[in-house]
Amino acid sequence: MRLRVEFTTEPFDLDEAPAHAVVAREVVEAAELDAVDVGPFGNTAEGGADAVLGAVDTLLRRALEAGATRISLQLNVVGEDAR
Repeated sequence: MRLRVEFTTEPFDLDEAPAHAVVAREVVEAAELDAVDVGPFGNTAEGGADAVLGAVDTLLRRALEAGATRISLQLNVVGEDAR
């Protein structure tokens, strides 16, 4: 099964990326995912279910430890499995 996760961490800071945002990006960029798109207002990662779920677990834990007060995410099944 393939999954896509879209996420943001808060609080926002438009002048400089907060530590929790940097940590979240580092987690998805280091994970064994097929596609990662990092942006200032949202991030997307896609890959196999085990890789995505593992990255989400690590992302949530590390971003909270780094000061995130809110993490919004959406997880979708993609590809042929989405039917």
